Amino acid sequence: MSQYPALRLRRTRASEWSRRMHAETVLTPANLIWPLFVTEGEGEEPIASLPGVSRWGLNGIADRAREARDLGIPCLALFPNTPRELRTDDGREALNPDNLMCRAIKTIKDAVPDIGVLTDVALDPYTAHGHDGIVDANGYVLNDETSAVLVDQALVQAEAGADIVAPSDMMDGRVGAIRAALEANGHVNVQIMAYAAKYASAFYGPFRDAVGSRGLLKGDKKTYQMDPANAEEALREVALDIAEGADSVMVKPGLPYLDIILRVKSEFQVPVFAYQVSGEYAMIEAAATAGAGEREALVLETLMAFRRAGCSGVLTYHAPLAAKLLAR
Repeated sequence: MSQYPALRLRRTRASEWSRRMHAETVLTPANLIWPLFVTEGEGEEPIASLPGVSRWGLNGIADRAREARDLGIPCLALFPNTPRELRTDDGREALNPDNLMCRAIKTIKDAVPDIGVLTDVALDPYTAHGHDGIVDANGYVLNDETSAVLVDQALVQAEAGADIVAPSDMMDGRVGAIRAALEANGHVNVQIMAYAAKYASAFYGPFRDAVGSRGLLKGDKKTYQMDPANAEEALREVALDIAEGADSVMVKPGLPYLDIILRVKSEFQVPVFAYQVSGEYAMIEAAATAGAGEREALVLETLMAFRRAGCSGVLTYHAPLAAKLLAR
């Protein structure tokens, strides 16, 4: 290998055109998924802990779908703010074919038929106790009983027009059960993006405000979401979900877990996605507001980090901003 001064690595960095030509990683709007919060009614409800993010009624959701199409964002991820009076211990509203999620799917498909719709498969937006599944008398989330409900939830969403169902609950075996049900019911082209390595993280707080579950949760989610100390376990979780029929896998949260993303991509060579979660978004916004960092640079740098680590795409609340910046 050549040595200095024959080799000067700064040569290729000396001009803007050369930096672009030698870039090893590319970020485009096609690498973005825009998470949206859906609420009843037709208005917009700003979320205080997520400045710049709102819950949208169905008309607003349709407008966001048109905006995403125009910005080149290929997919929207939906999360419902289910009214408190419809939340029950068994989360039965998740199985209502006319629930808020299903109406939002249909609204988007009517407005922009060619945009992708990703739906959250989990019971926490529907349960009165805030957990992702059915709990026993001791508050423990029951695995197989929950998985049976998740299968029916995924089918309801697929029937409504979902393109990707994304189980975010971390129950064992649910990907295989959902895949079998989709195949048996004719939904052979509905994708599964498995939340394969979802950690019990402190970064989810603003999300719980957004879906109206703040204050509902009894206990914590550490018996089903992963321990932040564990990496080898994440690889085992990913391997199981791929074997059960996942088309892609997700690591959540994002930036604090770039090592997991890199290891998953290196080990399995499958499409890997990351969720830049609500706490990460809020930290960037707080830094920008405080003058501790420049918003646009922080957004693009963090998203490029996900791509560099091996992500095919990123779920990010900054998706519309990033798409506009990338179009410049």
